[in-house]
Amino acid sequence: MFFLLRMAFWLTVVCVLLPSGSNTPSPDAQIDATQAASLATAAVSDVRGFCGRQPDACEVGGKVAVAIGHKAEAGARTLIEFISAKVNDKSAPAEKASPKFAPGQNVQYGAPNGTLTQGDMAPTWHAPVPLPPRREARPAA
Repeated sequence: MFFLLRMAFWLTVVCVLLPSGSNTPSPDAQIDATQAASLATAAVSDVRGFCGRQPDACEVGGKVAVAIGHKAEAGARTLIEFISAKVNDKSAPAEKASPKFAPGQNVQYGAPNGTLTQGDMAPTWHAPVPLPPRREARPAA
Protein backbone atom coordinates (compact mmCIF):
# COMPACT_ATOMS: atom_id res chain seq x y z
CA MET A 1 0.00 0.00 0.00
CA PHE A 2 2.79 2.41 0.92
CA PHE A 3 4.45 1.60 -2.40
CA LEU A 4 1.35 2.76 -4.27
CA LEU A 5 1.27 6.01 -2.31
CA ARG A 6 4.95 6.66 -3.02
CA MET A 7 4.46 5.87 -6.69
CA ALA A 8 1.45 8.24 -6.91
CA PHE A 9 3.45 10.98 -5.18
CA TRP A 10 6.41 10.68 -7.52
CA LEU A 11 4.20 10.50 -10.61
CA THR A 12 2.50 13.70 -9.45
CA VAL A 13 5.87 15.38 -8.96
CA VAL A 14 6.98 14.32 -12.44
CA CYS A 15 3.73 15.55 -14.00
CA VAL A 16 4.10 18.92 -12.26
CA LEU A 17 7.70 19.29 -13.40
CA LEU A 18 6.98 18.40 -17.04
CA PRO A 19 6.91 21.45 -19.28
CA SER A 20 3.53 22.64 -20.46
CA GLY A 21 2.64 23.27 -24.09
CA SER A 22 2.73 27.07 -23.88
CA ASN A 23 5.87 29.14 -23.41
CA THR A 24 4.22 32.06 -21.59
CA PRO A 25 2.74 31.36 -18.15
CA SER A 26 -0.58 32.97 -17.36
CA PRO A 27 -0.45 35.76 -14.75
CA ASP A 28 -2.99 33.92 -12.55
CA ALA A 29 -0.70 30.85 -12.27
CA GLN A 30 2.27 32.74 -10.80
CA ILE A 31 2.64 31.86 -7.11
CA ASP A 32 5.66 32.75 -5.02
CA ALA A 33 7.29 30.39 -2.50
CA THR A 34 5.64 31.86 0.60
CA GLN A 35 2.17 31.50 -0.90
CA ALA A 36 2.92 27.90 -1.93
CA ALA A 37 4.18 27.06 1.58
CA SER A 38 1.10 28.57 3.24
CA LEU A 39 -1.21 26.74 0.83
CA ALA A 40 0.58 23.43 1.50
CA THR A 41 0.31 24.00 5.27
CA ALA A 42 -3.43 24.71 4.94
CA ALA A 43 -3.94 21.57 2.83
CA VAL A 44 -2.11 19.37 5.36
CA SER A 45 -4.12 20.75 8.29
CA ASP A 46 -7.33 20.21 6.33
CA VAL A 47 -6.38 16.58 5.63
CA ARG A 48 -5.54 16.02 9.32
CA GLY A 49 -8.99 17.22 10.38
CA PHE A 50 -10.88 15.15 7.81
CA CYS A 51 -11.53 12.20 10.12
CA GLY A 52 -12.87 14.59 12.79
CA ARG A 53 -15.34 16.14 10.35
CA GLN A 54 -16.32 12.94 8.50
CA PRO A 55 -15.79 9.90 10.79
CA ASP A 56 -17.97 7.61 8.63
CA ALA A 57 -16.03 8.42 5.47
CA CYS A 58 -12.76 7.96 7.34
CA GLU A 59 -13.86 4.54 8.64
CA VAL A 60 -15.00 3.38 5.19
CA GLY A 61 -11.76 4.71 3.67
CA GLY A 62 -9.77 2.66 6.18
CA LYS A 63 -11.74 -0.47 5.28
CA VAL A 64 -11.19 0.18 1.58
CA ALA A 65 -7.46 0.63 2.18
CA VAL A 66 -7.32 -2.68 4.07
CA ALA A 67 -9.28 -4.46 1.30
CA ILE A 68 -6.97 -3.05 -1.36
CA GLY A 69 -3.97 -4.18 0.69
CA HIS A 70 -5.35 -7.72 0.90
CA LYS A 71 -6.04 -7.77 -2.84
CA ALA A 72 -2.51 -6.53 -3.55
CA GLU A 73 -1.09 -9.23 -1.28
CA ALA A 74 -3.16 -11.94 -2.99
CA GLY A 75 -2.11 -10.64 -6.40
CA ALA A 76 1.55 -10.69 -5.38
CA ARG A 77 1.17 -14.23 -4.06
CA THR A 78 -0.45 -15.34 -7.33
CA LEU A 79 2.34 -13.70 -9.32
CA ILE A 80 5.01 -15.45 -7.22
CA GLU A 81 3.28 -18.81 -7.67
CA PHE A 82 3.06 -18.24 -11.43
CA ILE A 83 6.74 -17.35 -11.70
CA SER A 84 7.72 -20.32 -9.52
CA ALA A 85 5.68 -22.64 -11.73
CA LYS A 86 7.37 -21.27 -14.86
CA VAL A 87 10.82 -21.73 -13.31
CA ASN A 88 9.95 -25.29 -12.28
CA ASP A 89 8.62 -26.03 -15.78
CA LYS A 90 11.91 -24.87 -17.31
CA SER A 91 13.96 -27.04 -14.96
CA ALA A 92 11.71 -30.10 -15.46
CA PRO A 93 12.77 -30.78 -19.11
CA ALA A 94 16.41 -30.80 -18.02
CA GLU A 95 15.62 -33.45 -15.43
CA LYS A 96 13.71 -35.51 -18.02
CA ALA A 97 16.63 -35.31 -20.44
CA SER A 98 18.98 -36.89 -17.91
CA PRO A 99 17.06 -39.76 -16.27
CA LYS A 100 18.28 -40.97 -12.91
CA PHE A 101 19.47 -44.55 -12.68
CA ALA A 102 20.14 -46.62 -9.66
CA PRO A 103 23.82 -47.02 -8.76
CA GLY A 104 25.38 -49.99 -10.50
CA GLN A 105 23.14 -49.81 -13.59
CA ASN A 106 24.35 -49.24 -17.11
CA VAL A 107 22.90 -45.99 -18.44
CA GLN A 108 22.09 -47.35 -21.90
CA TYR A 109 20.64 -50.74 -21.12
CA GLY A 110 19.82 -50.72 -17.42
CA ALA A 111 22.28 -53.61 -16.91
CA PRO A 112 24.74 -53.79 -14.00
CA ASN A 113 28.08 -52.01 -14.55
CA GLY A 114 30.17 -55.16 -14.14
CA THR A 115 31.74 -54.98 -17.61
CA LEU A 116 34.68 -52.67 -16.79
CA THR A 117 38.02 -54.14 -15.77
CA GLN A 118 40.52 -52.65 -13.34
CA GLY A 119 42.64 -51.51 -16.29
CA ASP A 120 39.67 -49.70 -17.78
CA MET A 121 39.07 -47.83 -14.54
CA ALA A 122 42.74 -46.91 -13.94
CA PRO A 123 43.67 -43.29 -14.70
CA THR A 124 45.45 -42.59 -17.96
CA TRP A 125 49.25 -42.30 -17.92
CA HIS A 126 50.83 -38.83 -17.73
CA ALA A 127 54.51 -38.04 -18.15
CA PRO A 128 56.18 -36.86 -14.96
CA VAL A 129 56.62 -33.13 -14.67
CA PRO A 130 60.35 -32.23 -14.73
CA LEU A 131 61.64 -30.40 -11.67
CA PRO A 132 63.36 -27.04 -12.10
CA PRO A 133 67.18 -27.06 -11.77
CA ARG A 134 68.52 -26.72 -8.25
CA ARG A 135 70.13 -23.51 -7.18
CA GLU A 136 73.37 -23.65 -5.37
CA ALA A 137 73.37 -22.44 -1.84
CA ARG A 138 74.77 -18.97 -1.32
CA PRO A 139 77.66 -18.60 1.03
CA ALA A 140 76.69 -17.09 4.35
CA ALA A 141 77.89 -13.51 4.58
